[in-house]
Amino acid sequence: MTDISAGKRVVLSYVEAMNAGDFERLATLFSPDAAIHGVVGKGSVEFAMPVWKDLHGALRMHLDVQEMVEEGDSVVVRFRETGTSVAPFRGFPATGKSFELTAIEWFTLEEGRIASRHGVRDGASQARQLGWV
Repeated sequence: MTDISAGKRVVLSYVEAMNAGDFERLATLFSPDAAIHGVVGKGSVEFAMPVWKDLHGALRMHLDVQEMVEEGDSVVVRFRETGTSVAPFRGFPATGKSFELTAIEWFTLEEGRIASRHGVRDGASQARQLGWV
């Protein structure tokens, strides 16, 4: 068994907390001034948290790590993201349909915590699969 770096352990903890809907734990993984960049914009953990809660609650989002690469203080992950629309999501109706897409997140770590996170995902594919367009 190979040893896993501290940076990868932090990112795997992020994945575990996100999948479990453990938002208190999730928040502790970020530095106080962390910058979260994603589909809906950029902001602090407080900015991102409502989106993450909606993704988990309304879309039952689940992340499966497909590949993880680390260089210096950066960890990049390619995910298989899946979910099912079970409740209204940010103005879109619940459809009961499922989705699967590729998502990529780039984490920068400082002092054992996530200092920034950039997320890229195919929202158009998700909208088509869920019947929103």
